[in-house]
Amino acid sequence: PMPVYKDLHFNHDLSATKKLQAGVDLVARLVGVTLGPKGRNVVLANKYGPPKIVNDGETVLKEIELEDPLENLGVKLVRQAGARTNDIAGDGCTTSIILAQGLIAEGMKVLAAGMNPVQIARGIGRTADALVSELKLMSREIEDHEIAHVAAVSAGNDYAVGNMISEAFKRVGREGMVRIENGRSTVNSLEVVEGMQFERGYLSPFFVTNHANMSAEYTDCKILLVDKIISDPRELLRVCFSAVKEVFPLLIIAEDVEEEALATLTRNKLSGMIKVAAIKAPSFGEQKTQCLEDIAIITGGTVVRDDMGYTLEEAGKEFLGSASKVIVKKDSTLIVTDGSTLHAVEKRVAQIKGQVENSKETYQKKILGERIARLSGAIAIIQVGAQTVIELKDKKLRIEDALNATMAAIEEGVVVGGGCSLLRLSQKIDIIKESLDNLEQKRPGVLGVILILVYWP
Repeated sequence: PMPVYKDLHFNHDLSATKKLQAGVDLVARLVGVTLGPKGRNVVLANKYGPPKIVNDGETVLKEIELEDPLENLGVKLVRQAGARTNDIAGDGCTTSIILAQGLIAEGMKVLAAGMNPVQIARGIGRTADALVSELKLMSREIEDHEIAHVAAVSAGNDYAVGNMISEAFKRVGREGMVRIENGRSTVNSLEVVEGMQFERGYLSPFFVTNHANMSAEYTDCKILLVDKIISDPRELLRVCFSAVKEVFPLLIIAEDVEEEALATLTRNKLSGMIKVAAIKAPSFGEQKTQCLEDIAIITGGTVVRDDMGYTLEEAGKEFLGSASKVIVKKDSTLIVTDGSTLHAVEKRVAQIKGQVENSKETYQKKILGERIARLSGAIAIIQVGAQTVIELKDKKLRIEDALNATMAAIEEGVVVGGGCSLLRLSQKIDIIKESLDNLEQKRPGVLGVILILVYWP
């Protein structure tokens, strides 16, 4: 194989860091125009299709590639900061880029003055932690009538979007699930689905019963939950015999159903012998096991698991859950129950809420929140409508940002907008400095760069 050579750049004269800074500055200037409710659009060229018109900092950030390798390294560094913010908060990518640019610019000044970069970084970190604590003290819980305003501001002062998101949370509750999908019309619409819905579709199109919308639909359906891969069709003999004898539809939710077992199910379904559909269990690993338990609780069934001493061959009707209606589409499944398991569901939700309170990982909290929403029995779906594909993508990005900002506001509260909170934080920096260890940590007024956000052109 050909050897891969790397360029080496030494920073004795600060030329390397100046190049990195040039890349960061370019990103901030480009992404910065999208900031705030009056942010402007950016047109992105597309080599293999029509151009994209976007108002989303993260999308712009992904498209930037520079010819100079050092400047492009600066782009990658600041891209990481923006992506991290977006992963945690779901919004705020542009703000984090502008703040990062200011921190780097001020940091370069004190570096040029001969300050110790390790101490500078340590001082910035400790000051930032103190400012986050101050920001939490400034925040307050969002009231119901303010949800529309928060969403609208994040969507570029689009109050139609803000009101739709507010209505969605009003109908499913603050802990409910709100999803965004591509619509089939030219206008946005809101649909609320009662029941548990998750993103898993049928394993074979031969399970379809309603060919008009390509879905498998059953009423008064029994549900078999299996926490393993089903490979041998003989394992299903007992439960399928019950379904045939007592004439009830059967939905099988398993880790997977392999070829021979799947072929047997589809063959018997097509012959009219049994009403059946099979899907994969939602999620993976430990989350998959927990999701199966959630479905068992809401349907009143029992999960067939080897570690619990249950074998699939022994599973009879007593293991099955019940649903008043089941709709299985290509990519999603909806389970509607009769409410008879409400008390058990409430206990399960309370248990998961306790896990949310004890969890420190944002991703884990998000997963737990989705489980609570599914168990709560209502999901709001915002269908995004547009005239063209380009318009659809732009509108969907705006609505996603608005939804993420609203969810963050519900979870952590709100502060005064327009950069005012950041301005007030900047006035506390001198007090915070007094708690730092040495002159090099205290010297940089780097975090006064928060003012940059307020006066960003």
